[in-house]
Amino acid sequence: MQSEVLTPFREVSERAGFLLTLASFILPLAVWCIISYVPFIWHPLVKIHSPGGVSFFREGALVEKKVFVAENSKMREQGLQEAIGRPANPIFLPAPHEVAIAFFKAFTTPPRRSGEPWLHESLWHSIRIIFWGFFWSSLFGVPLGILCGVYGPVAKLTEPVVDFIRYMPAPAFGALTVAVMGIYDAPKIAIIFIGTFFQQVLVIANTTRRLDPSLLEAAQTLGARRSQLLVHVVVPGVISDLYNDMRILLGWAWTYLIVAEYIGASSGITYFINQQAKYRIYDNVFAAIFMIGIIGFTTDRFLAWLGRHIFPWQKQERPGLLRRLQLARAEAIERQAAQKEAIG
Repeated sequence: MQSEVLTPFREVSERAGFLLTLASFILPLAVWCIISYVPFIWHPLVKIHSPGGVSFFREGALVEKKVFVAENSKMREQGLQEAIGRPANPIFLPAPHEVAIAFFKAFTTPPRRSGEPWLHESLWHSIRIIFWGFFWSSLFGVPLGILCGVYGPVAKLTEPVVDFIRYMPAPAFGALTVAVMGIYDAPKIAIIFIGTFFQQVLVIANTTRRLDPSLLEAAQTLGARRSQLLVHVVVPGVISDLYNDMRILLGWAWTYLIVAEYIGASSGITYFINQQAKYRIYDNVFAAIFMIGIIGFTTDRFLAWLGRHIFPWQKQERPGLLRRLQLARAEAIERQAAQKEAIG
């Protein structure tokens, strides 16, 4: 596996790829577990189990180690019972098992205040913001990007200003979008739009320019008119690459979500995270953040799977589990048939 990994531009084997993918998730989790569970690694605080004679200690409270040692020293001098505690990390770094429990508790525990949204309601609200922001961005950005990639005059007219605006941070437009669109969902959708549209135009234009010119020449040789080249040659020729571009750009849209939901009235998963942080329930904060990653990652994997079925002519990744089982069964049947022929 080492030789495969260190060979430039060489595809790793299925087994090596699986192990490396597994390691990419296990290594960060292992570091988190070490920090959380091994007392001498970090643990700058002490969690009180029994306050003893210390008047201001409370069971379950977190205190600094130097305070804990100093107060116990006073208790020994005065002949009083010493406090008992164990090393602990700050409250803002919950252990992995606490976050895992919060994945379920957050959906079943009602909001602290009446009228606040549940976690599933916050998640659904954020997904709607992402969907509409990316929908409007794609509705205008994809056609414009294709036109820029195909027609030089359109590119010269459009790309310079698009390239200029894309360097402006999308959150900088927050106050303006609120002034124009109000404080609710419209400015949040606008921030997602601004954060993805200008990038989208340039990325798609660059992808369109990579179309094999021989396809256009062949179509013209067969009598295709200029008006037919765009619809019948260019778009079909780049559609699979455009699909992959859209998958990547959708990930960019998710990165703007938290900033977008700060605009105007707080809402969605950002509001849930902020409220849980105010209540100092940081296991719910971590759980909500991981949920965003899981939803985004799952969506991307689903779109990748869908793309392999929509565009079967693309270079295929390793077959899925069901396909591997089918291939293994077919090989077994072939072997049995060969053995029967050999015996016969």
